[in-house]
Amino acid sequence: MRIALRVAYIGTDYHGFQIQPDVETIEGELFRALVELNIITNPHDANYAAAGRTDRGVHALGQVIAFDTENPEITRPGAINSRLPRSIWTWARAHVPSDFDPRRDALMREYRYIMYGEYDISSLMSASKLLEGIHDFSNFTTPDKERTSICRIEKIEIKMEREFIIMDIRANYFLWHMVRKIATAMRMVGCGERDLSWLERMLNPAQFSEGLRPSAAYGLILKNVEYRGITWDEDAYAKRTIKGYLDEQFLWHGVMAKMIMELKGRMAV
Repeated sequence: MRIALRVAYIGTDYHGFQIQPDVETIEGELFRALVELNIITNPHDANYAAAGRTDRGVHALGQVIAFDTENPEITRPGAINSRLPRSIWTWARAHVPSDFDPRRDALMREYRYIMYGEYDISSLMSASKLLEGIHDFSNFTTPDKERTSICRIEKIEIKMEREFIIMDIRANYFLWHMVRKIATAMRMVGCGERDLSWLERMLNPAQFSEGLRPSAAYGLILKNVEYRGITWDEDAYAKRTIKGYLDEQFLWHGVMAKMIMELKGRMAV
């Protein structure tokens, strides 16, 4: 039987999603847990696949993996989470067709990027409209010879929450570093360093080229991957456990943020 799982994680302490030798990765931890529980014997024999990769330090709420197993009754998220580090969780599962591929069968992907600072919200919203639609995003990606740089951004939504700018971006697929480089471009437009005519030129790489550095990985989260005809069974116990851990993390980081502000204030000159 083929099973799909929704996976969430805080990527800060990992060298990205994809398994690599001699370093800790999200995928490596998932493989270890699945093998320990006798859900799979190895990824190759289980026809394992994932919806995509995230870079070092990037987080996820809606990553999706799939594999074949002879023990589907053990694939409950709560059981799998008991063998995972506290910063990685499975929280929903689905029985899927034998040929289901979480990468190729994805209809849409959605990321969120969170930026701190004061920006002109009107300029950001105008910039988001320019980026929507089908474009050649060569100026917004790290080159990958295996993939075309032309893709369709379905929608970009910009909103302001206190001192943060939240950018939600949906597309049929994303290129390497694409969201983080778009975040860099948005920041440059939002602070007045570049204007909308520059952004229009960036969307015409045959005539204009400029390198962009990706924005920091810690601000990016893979929110969701959408599929047709898949019914997800969410694990209520797993979600309560995850929320409890995140409440702890929110309290700790909130206090630390205030502590850093106190220290910073004393260093003002």
